[in-house]
Amino acid sequence: MVTALVVGASRGLGASIVKEYNEAGNTVFATSRSEAPESKGNIIYVDGIDVAAERAGLDLAENLKKLATKLDIVIITAGYFAIESFDEPSWEKELQMYTTSSIAPIFLIHHLVKASLLGNGSKIILVSSESGSITLRHESEGGGNYGHHASKAALNMVGKLLSFDLKDQGIAIGIVHPGFMRTEMTKSVGFDKFWDDGGAVTPDEAAKSLVKFIDDFDISKTGEYWAPRGPRWDK
Repeated sequence: MVTALVVGASRGLGASIVKEYNEAGNTVFATSRSEAPESKGNIIYVDGIDVAAERAGLDLAENLKKLATKLDIVIITAGYFAIESFDEPSWEKELQMYTTSSIAPIFLIHHLVKASLLGNGSKIILVSSESGSITLRHESEGGGNYGHHASKAALNMVGKLLSFDLKDQGIAIGIVHPGFMRTEMTKSVGFDKFWDDGGAVTPDEAAKSLVKFIDDFDISKTGEYWAPRGPRWDK
């Protein structure tokens, strides 16, 4: 059995990961930005954790220190996607996307490590996206959505750098593309029109693949980028 923390667990992939670990009998800490469901069984909710806030990492660590001695697995799934174009860029939306996707994870992990909640053998999974891949981006897909794509590219670099900082402590960092999903987030930006042709899967399906990947993930793979379900929305 493991003790896992899922950051961004109120819906979508995060909620499905919580369910997957709980059904296997593991202890799961789950964060939400607003009021969370009542804790039950092996699921302990920690609400009021807005990763875009500077104190989020400190508040989370202080809460968890009262509840746990060590975390085996940390999965950061929190994200924000807002549509923008070259003609209508948004300073405010880009700041929120960068803060949520690529700045917040550094401070969350910093405070968890400094609170001795992460140590030798712990695994940290950063949920990224192939949308952050420069190599896979093709001219036929066009430009725009700068904050979303670039914040994911930045997250990939953050994961690589963290892997160097934490390797000597035995803490492994994995960066993953969980697959194209049928979520409220992809629907809210109009991507539901690509669900069928893109082979989009449910969050439950993506969670099963991700948890299986995490089971086999270890320090020998730290700092690497993985797509457990394959690239380009492969099933």
